Amino acid sequence: MKAVIVGGGVGGMISALLLRKEGFEVTVIEKNEKLGGRLSYVKRDGFKVDAGPTIVLLPEMLQSILDEAGVSREKYTLNKLDSLYTIHYSDGSAYTKYSDIEKQAEEIRKIFPEDENGFRRFMEDMDTRFNIGKPAFLEKSFTAKKSFWTRENMRTLAKLKAYQTVYQSLKSYFSSEKLRHAYSLQTLYIGGNPYESPALYSLVSFSEHKHGVFYLSGGYARLAEVLEETMQEEGIEILSSTEAESVELSGMKAAGVKVNGRLIEGDYVILNGDFPIATKLLPDKSLHNKRYKASSSCALIYFGLNKIYKDAPVHQFFLSENFALNMKQIFKSRQIPDDPSVYAFHPSVIDPSLAPEGKGVLYALVPVPSGNHLNWEQQEAFFDSVIDKLEEKGFPGLRDAVEWVEYKTPAQAEKEGLFEGGSFGIAPNLFQSGVFRPQVRPFGIPNVFAVGASIHPGGGIPIVMQGAKLMVQELQNDAFQTKGVKASG
Repeated sequence: MKAVIVGGGVGGMISALLLRKEGFEVTVIEKNEKLGGRLSYVKRDGFKVDAGPTIVLLPEMLQSILDEAGVSREKYTLNKLDSLYTIHYSDGSAYTKYSDIEKQAEEIRKIFPEDENGFRRFMEDMDTRFNIGKPAFLEKSFTAKKSFWTRENMRTLAKLKAYQTVYQSLKSYFSSEKLRHAYSLQTLYIGGNPYESPALYSLVSFSEHKHGVFYLSGGYARLAEVLEETMQEEGIEILSSTEAESVELSGMKAAGVKVNGRLIEGDYVILNGDFPIATKLLPDKSLHNKRYKASSSCALIYFGLNKIYKDAPVHQFFLSENFALNMKQIFKSRQIPDDPSVYAFHPSVIDPSLAPEGKGVLYALVPVPSGNHLNWEQQEAFFDSVIDKLEEKGFPGLRDAVEWVEYKTPAQAEKEGLFEGGSFGIAPNLFQSGVFRPQVRPFGIPNVFAVGASIHPGGGIPIVMQGAKLMVQELQNDAFQTKGVKASG
Protein backbone atom coordinates (compact mmCIF):
# COMPACT_ATOMS: atom_id res chain seq x y z
CA MET A 1 0.00 0.00 0.00
CA LYS A 2 1.09 3.57 -0.60
CA ALA A 3 0.81 6.72 1.50
CA VAL A 4 1.34 10.21 0.09
CA ILE A 5 2.28 12.84 2.68
CA VAL A 6 1.90 16.53 1.90
CA GLY A 7 4.33 18.51 4.03
CA GLY A 8 7.72 17.51 5.37
CA GLY A 9 7.51 19.02 8.84
CA VAL A 10 8.30 16.87 11.85
CA GLY A 11 4.79 15.39 11.86
CA GLY A 12 5.10 14.34 8.23
CA MET A 13 8.60 12.97 8.70
CA ILE A 14 7.71 10.85 11.73
CA SER A 15 4.56 9.65 9.95
CA ALA A 16 6.64 8.61 6.94
CA LEU A 17 9.11 6.62 9.02
CA LEU A 18 6.42 4.90 11.12
CA LEU A 19 4.45 3.96 7.99
CA ARG A 20 7.59 2.69 6.30
CA LYS A 21 8.20 0.43 9.30
CA GLU A 22 4.72 -1.00 8.69
CA GLY A 23 5.62 -1.84 5.09
CA PHE A 24 4.02 1.12 3.33
CA GLU A 25 5.51 2.71 0.26
CA VAL A 26 5.75 6.40 1.17
CA THR A 27 6.15 9.62 -0.83
CA VAL A 28 6.64 12.97 0.91
CA ILE A 29 5.85 16.18 -0.99
CA GLU A 30 7.54 19.31 0.38
CA LYS A 31 7.29 22.79 -1.13
CA ASN A 32 10.60 23.94 0.40
CA GLU A 33 14.08 22.82 -0.54
CA LYS A 34 14.63 21.24 2.88
CA LEU A 35 12.42 19.12 5.11
CA GLY A 36 11.78 20.07 8.72
CA GLY A 37 9.10 22.76 8.72
CA ARG A 38 9.54 24.84 11.87
CA LEU A 39 12.73 22.88 12.63
CA SER A 40 15.21 24.86 10.55
CA TYR A 41 18.32 27.02 10.85
CA VAL A 42 19.29 30.58 10.09
CA LYS A 43 22.75 30.22 8.54
CA ARG A 44 25.20 33.01 7.74
CA ASP A 45 28.98 33.48 7.54
CA GLY A 46 29.81 30.24 9.36
CA PHE A 47 27.12 30.78 12.03
CA LYS A 48 23.94 28.76 12.46
CA VAL A 49 21.13 29.18 14.96
CA ASP A 50 17.77 27.49 15.35
CA ALA A 51 15.09 29.44 13.50
CA GLY A 52 12.18 27.85 15.39
CA PRO A 53 11.83 25.60 18.46
CA THR A 54 14.74 25.59 20.91
CA ILE A 55 13.57 24.01 24.20
CA VAL A 56 13.55 20.20 24.19
CA LEU A 57 10.88 18.83 26.56
CA LEU A 58 9.46 15.35 27.27
CA PRO A 59 12.69 13.55 26.32
CA GLU A 60 11.34 10.07 27.09
CA MET A 61 8.39 10.56 24.74
CA LEU A 62 10.62 12.05 22.04
CA GLN A 63 13.20 9.28 22.21
CA SER A 64 10.70 6.42 22.41
CA ILE A 65 8.92 7.63 19.26
CA LEU A 66 12.25 8.09 17.48
CA ASP A 67 13.11 4.53 18.50
CA GLU A 68 9.82 3.27 17.05
CA ALA A 69 10.53 5.19 13.85
CA GLY A 70 13.90 3.45 13.51
CA VAL A 71 16.06 6.50 14.28
CA SER A 72 19.31 5.39 15.89
CA ARG A 73 20.22 7.15 19.15
CA GLU A 74 23.79 7.28 17.86
CA LYS A 75 22.67 9.94 15.36
CA TYR A 76 21.80 12.60 17.94
CA THR A 77 22.80 13.72 21.43
CA LEU A 78 20.51 15.14 24.10
CA ASN A 79 22.12 17.15 26.88
CA LYS A 80 20.23 17.72 30.13
CA LEU A 81 20.35 21.27 31.45
CA ASP A 82 20.44 22.17 35.11
CA SER A 83 19.73 25.02 35.64
CA LEU A 84 16.76 24.89 33.27
CA TYR A 85 16.48 28.65 32.75
CA THR A 86 16.42 31.97 34.59
CA ILE A 87 13.44 34.34 34.73
CA HIS A 88 14.24 38.04 35.15
CA TYR A 89 11.63 40.39 36.59
CA SER A 90 11.40 44.09 35.83
CA ASP A 91 12.43 45.06 39.39
CA GLY A 92 15.83 43.42 38.91
CA SER A 93 15.06 40.21 40.82
CA ALA A 94 15.44 36.79 39.22
CA TYR A 95 14.23 33.23 39.72
CA THR A 96 16.09 30.18 38.38
CA LYS A 97 14.36 26.88 37.69
CA TYR A 98 16.16 23.59 38.36
CA SER A 99 15.45 19.98 37.57
CA ASP A 100 16.53 18.92 41.06
CA ILE A 101 13.47 19.39 43.29
CA GLU A 102 15.41 20.00 46.51
CA LYS A 103 17.58 22.56 44.76
CA GLN A 104 14.40 24.22 43.50
CA ALA A 105 12.85 24.19 46.97
CA GLU A 106 15.99 25.88 48.29
CA GLU A 107 15.71 28.57 45.60
CA ILE A 108 12.08 29.20 46.55
CA ARG A 109 12.91 29.20 50.28
CA LYS A 110 15.51 31.88 49.60
CA ILE A 111 13.34 34.15 47.41
CA PHE A 112 9.70 33.19 48.11
CA PRO A 113 9.81 31.45 51.55
CA GLU A 114 6.03 31.59 52.00
CA ASP A 115 5.56 29.43 48.87
CA GLU A 116 7.85 26.46 49.49
CA ASN A 117 5.03 24.22 50.74
CA GLY A 118 2.86 25.35 47.84
CA PHE A 119 5.58 24.35 45.39
CA ARG A 120 5.85 20.89 46.93
CA ARG A 121 2.05 20.48 46.74
CA PHE A 122 2.15 21.66 43.14
CA MET A 123 4.70 19.00 42.22
CA GLU A 124 2.79 16.23 44.04
CA ASP A 125 -0.57 17.17 42.53
CA MET A 126 0.82 17.62 39.03
CA ASP A 127 2.62 14.28 39.21
CA THR A 128 -0.73 12.63 39.90
CA ARG A 129 -2.46 14.61 37.17
CA PHE A 130 0.25 13.90 34.60
CA ASN A 131 -0.07 10.16 35.21
CA ILE A 132 -3.84 10.47 34.77
CA GLY A 133 -3.87 12.92 31.87
CA LYS A 134 -1.16 11.40 29.68
CA PRO A 135 -2.92 8.09 28.91
CA ALA A 136 -6.39 9.69 28.93
CA PHE A 137 -5.71 12.52 26.48
CA LEU A 138 -2.18 12.54 25.03
CA GLU A 139 -2.24 8.89 24.01
CA LYS A 140 -5.75 8.75 22.53
CA SER A 141 -7.46 10.12 19.45
CA PHE A 142 -11.08 11.23 19.55
CA THR A 143 -12.06 10.69 15.93
CA ALA A 144 -15.23 9.12 17.33
CA LYS A 145 -16.46 12.01 19.47
CA LYS A 146 -18.43 9.75 21.79
CA SER A 147 -15.17 8.14 22.90
CA PHE A 148 -14.35 11.42 24.66
CA TRP A 149 -17.71 12.00 26.36
CA THR A 150 -17.51 9.11 28.82
CA ARG A 151 -18.09 9.15 32.55
CA GLU A 152 -14.48 8.16 33.13
CA ASN A 153 -13.19 11.08 31.04
CA MET A 154 -15.53 13.52 32.79
CA ARG A 155 -14.17 12.35 36.16
CA THR A 156 -10.64 12.71 34.79
CA LEU A 157 -11.30 16.26 33.58
CA ALA A 158 -12.68 17.14 37.00
CA LYS A 159 -9.54 15.77 38.69
CA LEU A 160 -7.42 17.78 36.25
CA LYS A 161 -9.53 20.88 37.05
CA ALA A 162 -9.90 21.51 33.34
CA TYR A 163 -12.61 24.08 34.11
CA GLN A 164 -9.91 26.42 35.45
CA THR A 165 -7.33 28.37 33.48
CA VAL A 166 -3.61 27.81 34.02
CA TYR A 167 -3.29 31.08 35.91
CA GLN A 168 -6.34 30.39 38.10
CA SER A 169 -5.08 26.95 39.03
CA LEU A 170 -1.79 28.37 40.30
CA LYS A 171 -3.50 30.62 42.84
CA SER A 172 -4.05 27.60 45.08
CA TYR A 173 -0.29 26.93 45.18
CA PHE A 174 1.53 30.26 45.00
CA SER A 175 0.80 33.49 46.87
CA SER A 176 3.56 35.28 44.96
CA GLU A 177 2.46 36.84 41.67
CA LYS A 178 5.99 36.35 40.39
CA LEU A 179 5.79 32.58 40.90
CA ARG A 180 2.37 32.43 39.27
CA HIS A 181 3.93 34.04 36.22
CA ALA A 182 6.96 31.71 36.40
CA TYR A 183 4.67 28.66 36.27
CA SER A 184 2.14 29.94 33.73
CA LEU A 185 4.32 31.50 31.02
CA GLN A 186 4.92 28.03 29.55
CA THR A 187 1.57 28.22 27.70
CA LEU A 188 3.42 30.68 25.45
CA TYR A 189 5.51 27.72 24.24
CA ILE A 190 2.44 26.63 22.28
CA GLY A 191 1.02 30.10 21.61
CA GLY A 192 -1.57 30.11 24.40
CA ASN A 193 -2.68 32.79 26.84
CA PRO A 194 -1.99 31.68 30.45
CA TYR A 195 -5.10 33.60 31.51
CA GLU A 196 -7.28 31.58 29.09
CA SER A 197 -5.58 28.22 28.41
CA PRO A 198 -7.10 25.24 30.30
CA ALA A 199 -5.37 24.19 33.52
CA LEU A 200 -4.32 20.95 31.82
CA TYR A 201 -1.45 22.95 30.31
CA SER A 202 -0.02 23.54 33.82
CA LEU A 203 1.54 20.14 33.26
CA VAL A 204 4.12 21.76 30.95
CA SER A 205 5.82 23.70 33.77
CA PHE A 206 5.63 20.60 35.99
CA SER A 207 7.21 18.49 33.26
CA GLU A 208 10.20 20.81 33.05
CA HIS A 209 11.08 19.85 36.63
CA LYS A 210 10.01 16.22 36.44
CA HIS A 211 11.43 15.26 33.04
CA GLY A 212 13.99 18.01 32.49
CA VAL A 213 14.85 20.58 29.84
CA PHE A 214 17.32 19.34 27.22
CA TYR A 215 19.48 20.72 24.46
CA LEU A 216 20.04 18.75 21.25
CA SER A 217 23.67 19.08 20.13
CA GLY A 218 23.90 21.14 16.96
CA GLY A 219 20.51 22.74 17.68
CA TYR A 220 16.97 21.37 17.63
CA ALA A 221 16.97 21.65 13.82
CA ARG A 222 19.60 18.90 13.81
CA LEU A 223 16.66 16.56 14.45
CA ALA A 224 15.22 17.40 11.02
CA GLU A 225 18.53 16.49 9.40
CA VAL A 226 18.62 13.19 11.30
CA LEU A 227 15.06 12.35 10.30
CA GLU A 228 15.73 13.15 6.64
CA GLU A 229 18.90 11.00 6.65
CA THR A 230 16.90 8.10 8.12
CA MET A 231 14.10 8.56 5.58
CA GLN A 232 16.63 8.34 2.74
CA GLU A 233 18.12 5.18 4.26
CA GLU A 234 14.62 3.66 4.46
CA GLY A 235 13.90 4.33 0.79
CA ILE A 236 11.20 6.94 1.34
CA GLU A 237 10.65 9.08 -1.75
CA ILE A 238 11.15 12.79 -1.03
CA LEU A 239 9.90 15.35 -3.54
CA SER A 240 11.36 18.63 -2.26
CA SER A 241 10.85 22.05 -3.89
CA THR A 242 7.51 20.64 -5.02
CA GLU A 243 4.14 22.25 -4.34
CA ALA A 244 1.02 20.13 -3.94
CA GLU A 245 -1.85 21.55 -6.01
CA SER A 246 -4.83 19.57 -4.73
CA VAL A 247 -6.05 16.33 -3.25
CA GLU A 248 -7.87 14.51 -6.07
CA LEU A 249 -10.95 12.40 -5.30
CA SER A 250 -12.30 9.29 -6.94
CA GLY A 251 -15.83 8.86 -5.72
CA MET A 252 -15.88 9.31 -1.93
CA LYS A 253 -12.17 8.63 -1.45
CA ALA A 254 -8.90 10.34 -2.30
CA ALA A 255 -7.06 8.99 -5.33
CA GLY A 256 -3.86 10.89 -4.59
CA VAL A 257 -2.27 14.31 -4.79
CA LYS A 258 -1.93 16.46 -7.89
CA VAL A 259 1.58 17.89 -8.42
CA ASN A 260 2.73 19.79 -11.52
CA GLY A 261 -0.34 18.65 -13.38
CA ARG A 262 0.20 14.95 -12.68
CA LEU A 263 -1.40 12.67 -10.10
CA ILE A 264 0.73 10.96 -7.46
CA GLU A 265 -1.52 8.08 -6.57
CA GLY A 266 -1.88 6.77 -3.02
CA ASP A 267 -4.12 4.53 -0.96
CA TYR A 268 -3.85 7.15 1.79
CA VAL A 269 -3.19 10.89 1.82
CA ILE A 270 -1.81 12.65 4.91
CA LEU A 271 -1.79 16.45 5.19
CA ASN A 272 0.96 17.90 7.34
CA GLY A 273 0.60 21.56 6.40
CA ASP A 274 -0.70 24.08 8.96
CA PHE A 275 -4.24 22.70 9.26
CA PRO A 276 -6.50 25.61 8.23
CA ILE A 277 -4.20 26.20 5.24
CA ALA A 278 -3.90 22.50 4.32
CA THR A 279 -7.69 22.15 4.06
CA LYS A 280 -7.57 24.37 0.96
CA LEU A 281 -6.11 21.41 -0.93
CA LEU A 282 -9.47 19.65 -0.61
CA PRO A 283 -12.37 20.27 -3.00
CA ASP A 284 -15.01 20.69 -0.25
CA LYS A 285 -15.32 24.48 0.04
CA SER A 286 -17.18 24.23 3.35
CA LEU A 287 -13.94 23.09 4.98
CA HIS A 288 -12.21 26.26 3.75
CA ASN A 289 -14.62 28.51 5.60
CA LYS A 290 -14.46 26.95 9.05
CA ARG A 291 -13.17 29.50 11.56
CA TYR A 292 -10.29 28.80 13.91
CA LYS A 293 -8.47 31.04 16.34
CA ALA A 294 -4.75 31.21 15.60
CA SER A 295 -2.10 30.89 18.28
CA SER A 296 0.04 33.88 19.11
CA SER A 297 2.91 34.69 16.83
CA CYS A 298 6.54 35.64 17.42
CA ALA A 299 8.83 38.45 16.43
CA LEU A 300 12.26 36.87 16.16
CA ILE A 301 15.76 38.32 16.16
CA TYR A 302 18.81 36.23 15.23
CA PHE A 303 22.33 37.45 16.04
CA GLY A 304 25.83 36.44 15.06
CA LEU A 305 28.15 37.66 17.83
CA ASN A 306 31.91 38.24 18.01
CA LYS A 307 31.94 36.77 21.53
CA ILE A 308 30.30 34.22 23.83
CA TYR A 309 28.56 35.40 27.02
CA LYS A 310 30.08 32.64 29.12
CA ASP A 311 28.13 33.47 32.29
CA ALA A 312 24.74 33.54 30.56
CA PRO A 313 22.29 30.63 30.93
CA VAL A 314 21.31 28.85 27.73
CA HIS A 315 17.69 29.96 28.24
CA GLN A 316 16.44 33.19 29.84
CA PHE A 317 13.14 35.05 30.11
CA PHE A 318 12.91 38.80 30.63
CA LEU A 319 9.35 39.54 31.76
CA SER A 320 7.30 42.66 31.22
CA GLU A 321 6.72 44.91 34.22
CA ASN A 322 2.99 44.22 33.87
CA PHE A 323 2.73 40.64 32.64
CA ALA A 324 -1.08 40.63 32.69
CA LEU A 325 -1.21 43.74 30.51
CA ASN A 326 1.43 42.21 28.22
CA MET A 327 -0.80 39.15 27.69
CA LYS A 328 -3.89 41.34 27.23
CA GLN A 329 -2.18 43.33 24.49
CA ILE A 330 -1.15 40.13 22.67
CA PHE A 331 -4.35 38.12 22.98
CA LYS A 332 -7.17 40.64 23.52
CA SER A 333 -6.38 44.04 22.01
CA ARG A 334 -3.99 42.31 19.58
CA GLN A 335 -1.48 45.12 19.50
CA ILE A 336 2.29 45.18 19.59
CA PRO A 337 3.21 45.16 23.29
CA ASP A 338 4.38 48.44 24.82
CA ASP A 339 6.68 46.56 27.20
CA PRO A 340 7.26 43.11 25.70
CA SER A 341 8.43 39.98 27.46
CA VAL A 342 11.47 38.47 25.76
CA TYR A 343 12.90 34.95 25.62
CA ALA A 344 16.64 34.67 24.90
CA PHE A 345 18.52 31.57 23.74
CA HIS A 346 22.33 31.56 23.84
CA PRO A 347 23.38 27.96 23.08
CA SER A 348 26.98 28.88 22.31
CA VAL A 349 27.76 28.65 26.04
CA ILE A 350 27.54 24.86 25.68
CA ASP A 351 27.87 24.25 21.93
CA PRO A 352 30.90 25.66 20.08
CA SER A 353 29.79 24.08 16.78
CA LEU A 354 27.31 26.88 16.04
CA ALA A 355 29.78 29.66 15.22
CA PRO A 356 33.41 30.29 14.29
CA GLU A 357 35.87 29.80 17.14
CA GLY A 358 35.39 32.28 19.99
CA LYS A 359 32.12 33.58 18.53
CA GLY A 360 28.51 32.87 19.36
CA VAL A 361 24.87 33.03 18.35
CA LEU A 362 21.92 34.56 20.12
CA TYR A 363 18.20 34.17 19.43
CA ALA A 364 15.49 36.42 20.85
CA LEU A 365 11.77 35.66 20.68
CA VAL A 366 9.00 38.11 21.54
CA PRO A 367 5.39 36.86 21.81
CA VAL A 368 3.19 39.12 19.65
CA PRO A 369 -0.30 38.89 18.11
CA SER A 370 -0.97 36.78 15.04
CA GLY A 371 -2.98 38.16 12.14
CA ASN A 372 -2.32 40.49 9.24
CA HIS A 373 -3.71 43.66 10.82
CA LEU A 374 -0.28 45.00 11.91
CA ASN A 375 2.28 46.69 9.67
CA TRP A 376 5.52 44.90 10.52
CA GLU A 377 7.52 46.87 7.98
CA GLN A 378 7.34 49.91 10.25
CA GLN A 379 8.50 48.40 13.54
CA GLU A 380 12.17 49.33 13.68
CA ALA A 381 11.66 51.12 17.00
CA PHE A 382 10.04 47.99 18.46
CA PHE A 383 12.96 45.75 17.47
CA ASP A 384 15.43 48.36 18.77
CA SER A 385 13.64 48.36 22.13
CA VAL A 386 13.97 44.57 22.34
CA ILE A 387 17.72 44.78 21.67
CA ASP A 388 17.98 47.53 24.29
CA LYS A 389 16.25 45.28 26.84
CA LEU A 390 18.56 42.36 26.06
CA GLU A 391 21.63 44.59 26.39
CA GLU A 392 20.45 46.16 29.64
CA LYS A 393 19.12 43.03 31.35
CA GLY A 394 21.32 40.16 30.25
CA PHE A 395 23.90 40.81 27.54
CA PRO A 396 26.01 43.89 28.33
CA GLY A 397 27.73 45.40 25.31
CA LEU A 398 25.45 43.47 22.96
CA ARG A 399 25.34 46.07 20.20
CA ASP A 400 29.15 46.19 20.04
CA ALA A 401 29.26 42.37 19.89
CA VAL A 402 26.88 42.03 16.91
CA GLU A 403 28.46 40.93 13.62
CA TRP A 404 25.10 40.49 11.90
CA VAL A 405 21.43 40.50 12.79
CA GLU A 406 18.31 39.18 11.04
CA TYR A 407 14.64 39.61 11.85
CA LYS A 408 11.55 37.50 11.25
CA THR A 409 8.02 38.84 11.61
CA PRO A 410 4.53 37.28 11.69
CA ALA A 411 3.98 38.64 8.17
CA GLN A 412 6.90 36.52 6.93
CA ALA A 413 5.58 33.50 8.84
CA GLU A 414 2.19 33.88 7.15
CA LYS A 415 3.85 34.02 3.73
CA GLU A 416 5.63 30.76 4.58
CA GLY A 417 2.28 29.04 5.18
CA LEU A 418 1.56 29.49 8.90
CA PHE A 419 -2.11 30.19 9.60
CA GLU A 420 -2.50 33.95 10.18
CA GLY A 421 1.23 34.01 10.99
CA GLY A 422 0.61 32.10 14.22
CA SER A 423 3.77 30.28 15.27
CA PHE A 424 2.15 27.26 16.94
CA GLY A 425 -0.88 26.23 14.87
CA ILE A 426 -4.34 26.99 16.18
CA ALA A 427 -4.59 28.36 19.73
CA PRO A 428 -4.73 25.90 22.66
CA ASN A 429 -7.87 27.40 24.18
CA LEU A 430 -10.66 25.31 25.73
CA PHE A 431 -12.70 24.91 22.53
CA GLN A 432 -9.65 24.06 20.45
CA SER A 433 -8.27 21.41 22.82
CA GLY A 434 -8.98 17.71 23.31
CA VAL A 435 -12.10 16.56 21.48
CA PHE A 436 -12.69 20.10 20.15
CA ARG A 437 -9.37 20.16 18.29
CA PRO A 438 -9.15 18.75 14.74
CA GLN A 439 -8.43 15.04 15.01
CA VAL A 440 -6.19 12.82 12.89
CA ARG A 441 -9.10 12.04 10.55
CA PRO A 442 -10.82 15.42 10.29
CA PHE A 443 -12.20 15.71 6.75
CA GLY A 444 -14.92 13.12 6.38
CA ILE A 445 -12.91 11.49 3.59
CA PRO A 446 -12.08 7.98 4.84
CA ASN A 447 -8.54 7.76 3.49
CA VAL A 448 -7.37 11.34 4.19
CA PHE A 449 -5.60 11.99 7.49
CA ALA A 450 -3.85 14.94 9.13
CA VAL A 451 -0.91 15.58 11.46
CA GLY A 452 0.78 18.69 12.81
CA ALA A 453 0.64 21.29 15.55
CA SER A 454 -3.04 22.14 14.94
CA ILE A 455 -4.12 18.49 15.20
CA HIS A 456 -4.86 16.76 18.53
CA PRO A 457 -2.97 16.37 20.84
CA GLY A 458 -1.38 19.72 19.86
CA GLY A 459 1.82 21.70 19.47
CA GLY A 460 5.41 21.22 20.60
CA ILE A 461 7.78 18.81 18.85
CA PRO A 462 7.26 15.70 21.06
CA ILE A 463 3.49 16.25 21.10
CA VAL A 464 3.36 16.59 17.30
CA MET A 465 5.37 13.36 17.11
CA GLN A 466 2.85 11.72 19.43
CA GLY A 467 0.10 12.97 17.12
CA ALA A 468 1.86 11.31 14.18
CA LYS A 469 1.98 8.06 16.14
CA LEU A 470 -1.77 8.29 16.86
CA MET A 471 -2.46 9.01 13.20
CA VAL A 472 -0.47 5.99 12.02
CA GLN A 473 -2.28 3.74 14.49
CA GLU A 474 -5.64 5.00 13.19
CA LEU A 475 -4.54 4.58 9.57
CA GLN A 476 -3.30 1.07 10.28
CA ASN A 477 -6.62 0.15 11.86
CA ASP A 478 -8.40 1.40 8.75
CA ALA A 479 -6.01 -0.50 6.48
CA PHE A 480 -6.64 -3.65 8.51
CA GLN A 481 -10.40 -3.29 8.22
CA THR A 482 -10.51 -2.37 4.54
CA LYS A 483 -7.53 -4.21 3.03
CA GLY A 484 -6.64 -6.87 5.55
CA VAL A 485 -3.32 -5.24 6.40
CA LYS A 486 -2.00 -6.20 9.81
CA ALA A 487 -2.71 -3.43 12.36
CA SER A 488 0.01 -2.19 14.67
CA GLY A 489 -0.11 -1.57 18.45
